[in-house]
Amino acid sequence: MTTAQPLEFQAPTPSPLALLLLGRESDPRSERGVECPGDLPAPSDPDLVERARAAKAKLGDKVFVLGHHYQRDEVIAFADVTGDSFKLARDAAARPDAEYIVFCGVHFMAESADILTSDAQQVVLPDLAAGCSMADMATAEQVAECWDVLTEAGVADVTVPVSYMNSSADIKAFTGKHGGTICTSSNAERALRWAFEQGEKVLFLPDQHLGRNTAVRDMGMSLDDCVVYNPHKPGGGLTAGQLRDARMILWRGHCSVHGRFSLESVREVRERIPGVNVLVHPECRHEVVAAADHVGSTEYIIKTLEAAPAGSKWAVGTELNLVRRLANRFAAEGKEIVFLDRTVCFCSTMNRIDLPHLVWALESLAEGKVVNRIEVDPEVAAFSKVALERMLALP
Repeated sequence: MTTAQPLEFQAPTPSPLALLLLGRESDPRSERGVECPGDLPAPSDPDLVERARAAKAKLGDKVFVLGHHYQRDEVIAFADVTGDSFKLARDAAARPDAEYIVFCGVHFMAESADILTSDAQQVVLPDLAAGCSMADMATAEQVAECWDVLTEAGVADVTVPVSYMNSSADIKAFTGKHGGTICTSSNAERALRWAFEQGEKVLFLPDQHLGRNTAVRDMGMSLDDCVVYNPHKPGGGLTAGQLRDARMILWRGHCSVHGRFSLESVREVRERIPGVNVLVHPECRHEVVAAADHVGSTEYIIKTLEAAPAGSKWAVGTELNLVRRLANRFAAEGKEIVFLDRTVCFCSTMNRIDLPHLVWALESLAEGKVVNRIEVDPEVAAFSKVALERMLALP
C-alpha cells in the first residue's frame, strides 16, 4: 500500500499589472504605480499659498501653469489657463516662449502636451501618480492583441481605430499607425463620421460609453450595432461572427467618476428637486444619458450653465470639483446646481495634484531643477501626432 504524497502548493506568479496595483513596481508609462520623489511641504503649512506665489513670480514667463477643470480650487488659483485636456495641450503649444509647462492634470494630458510642444519646452506633472484609470484600461500590448483578433476574423482591413483623448501616448500612436484619429467628447460624432467614410467598422478606445452614446444617440445606430471587446477574455469574449456583424467595436473601459452615475440617480434627483434639469457628460452610461435632459462635454456643461436662466435648477453628472465650483459661481444668479449623485465622488487621481505637490514642483523649477518631467518616446510621439493632426483636420 502506497501513501499518497501531499500536493505541493505553488503560488501563482503575480502579473505586472497586479504588481503595479499592489505598489510593488513602477512604470513611468503607466497611469499608476509610480512613486513621486522629493520632499513635499506639509499639507498643513500655512505658508503654502505664499510659497507658490513667490516661486511662480520668480519664474515669471519661463513657466506656464495649466489647470484642468477637475482640479482642486487651491490649484486652479495658480493656473494661467483652465480647460479640458485637449484645450490645455493646445494652449501649451501656443506658448512656445514658456520654458516649463506645469500641467495640473493627469499623466495622459501631460503626454499630449509634450507631443504638441517644442523640444525646447519641458512638461512637468507635479505628481507622477496622478493618472487616469480609464487610460490604464487599454495597454499597448492589449490593443495589439485585439488587432490580431480582428485580423484573424478578417475585419482589421475595414476597421478604423478612433481613440478618445483620454488615452496613453502608446494608444494614440497605435491609432496613428493604423490610419485612425483621436477624438474629444466635443467632436466624437465628427470623428466617427470621418472614420466610417474610411472603413466599415470602428474600434473605439478606451471608453465604451462615449463610443456607444455617440453612435446610438447622435448617429442613429442601434445598440445591436455595438459589441464590447473585453481584453481580459480570449478573443475579447467575442466570436468572429459578432465582430463581422458589428459596426462599433467598443473597448471595455470606462471613467471611474462618470461610470458611477445610475438611472436611479436621475430618478432620485427628479423626485427630490421638482423641475430640475439633468445635465450629464457623455462618458456616463447609456441609460443615464438617455434619461438626461442635456448631454455634452465639460465645456458644453459650463456653457449650458452660463446660459441658463436665473432661478433654474440643475443636477450635473460630472466630477465634483467642477460641479461645486459652478454651483458657487452661479449662486448669486439664483441658479441651483447640485451633484447628480448623493454620494460625493472626486476624481481621486486628479486630486493627487494638490498644493504641496504644486509648491514643490514650482520651487524646484525656480531653483533650476526640473522634476517629474514627462517625455514621450520620439517614435511614439510622431505617430501620436499623426493621429492628433487627423483630428485637427476633421471637417
